[in-house]
Amino acid sequence: MTLTEQMTQLGRQAKAASRDLAQLTTQEKNDCLLAMADALEMHRQVVQEANAQDMAASAQAGLSAAMLDRLKLDDKRVAGMARGLREVAALPDPVGRILDQRTRPNGLKLQKISTPIGVVVIIYESRPNVTADAAGLCFKSGNATILRGGKEAVHSNQAIAQVLLAAATQRCARFPLHAIQLVPTTDREAIKELLSLTQYVDLCMPRGGEGLIRAVADCSRVPVIKHYKGVCHVYVDGAADLKMAAGIVLNAKTQRPGVCNAMETLLVDQAIAPTFLPAVARQLMEKKVELRVDDASRAILKDQAPNLKTATEEDWYAEYLDLILAVRVVNGVPEAIGHINQYGSAHSDTIVTSDETHARKFLAEVDSAAVYWNASTRFTDGGEFGMGAEIGISTDKIGARGPMGLEELTTYKWLGFGNGQLRV
Repeated sequence: MTLTEQMTQLGRQAKAASRDLAQLTTQEKNDCLLAMADALEMHRQVVQEANAQDMAASAQAGLSAAMLDRLKLDDKRVAGMARGLREVAALPDPVGRILDQRTRPNGLKLQKISTPIGVVVIIYESRPNVTADAAGLCFKSGNATILRGGKEAVHSNQAIAQVLLAAATQRCARFPLHAIQLVPTTDREAIKELLSLTQYVDLCMPRGGEGLIRAVADCSRVPVIKHYKGVCHVYVDGAADLKMAAGIVLNAKTQRPGVCNAMETLLVDQAIAPTFLPAVARQLMEKKVELRVDDASRAILKDQAPNLKTATEEDWYAEYLDLILAVRVVNGVPEAIGHINQYGSAHSDTIVTSDETHARKFLAEVDSAAVYWNASTRFTDGGEFGMGAEIGISTDKIGARGPMGLEELTTYKWLGFGNGQLRV
């Protein structure tokens, strides 16, 4: 079978499965999700043995420590996948909600109701927990999903998918076998073939680095919602509580540096930079964070850290996904906003301040999917937002934006109820 034939078969099977999914009751969907969660925990060793193969191969290939952390499935993360599926099961069914209704002067009654999108392709890198999150969210929202993970996680993804499918099939006799499918090849040409199937595929969601996003957007003939890179900022204002600010900075950068909602650039108001920067830089360097600084930051830190790297123009655009941080001193809120809107990726940005006027200006004018006042950027996450899990974090403006949960995986249609009305 050629690659084209393989991908066409996946698409055809997914489209048929999406129609069968529409016939499942909410209870049947929830039962399957709970069975999947139980099975992940029961077969944790199988999943972790597959993950160990991927970890060993990736370490040998020279993946960074941060990227290996993204790949690793320890007990806590397997439990997290199971917890996410249970949380999705506990959420209201997003399908069939009445979004709007009205009666026209001629008596025609109209309802706008939520419906599944259909067939959703998810393309992602590194993090195998996405396999469970995406499968669970798509299934609960009535969408068939085709998953294409990165080659570095191929064994992990296969093991997770097999566990999920076996559990759902055993729990529900009407579970469509092709509701969750993995692309069986790491050949990059498969993506192009799959995304040309406009008769079968309704939406693509790529998650990963800039190269992946651009490649998918350029080749796709189906609609794409982009989970673009996370160049996230924390701005420490002159009116900030400096102890609070230090805690937020450390959490945003070091709690898990290899994820898209980790801080990549620290902006500090020049009014408090001479006091704040030395203290926070010491704490960051104790956590092995490499600092890349502008001239003003270097002048403040030169005695404390004489071997600082100078930030280049490229650093302000960089998503490091590692223990590297760009640092810049700015002249107040307007300059911080200007920097973020110029160099950011419209993902997540924070202001730390006790001045409400400054905070409100920042919240209103920073053009990102999630903007925070006195909180870490690390909260941009479906689980933290109460969505159970997420299928991605959209940095687009049309359609979904920010963490995408169940509701964001539905569209709608209009139903009309008449008694013989004719248009005149």
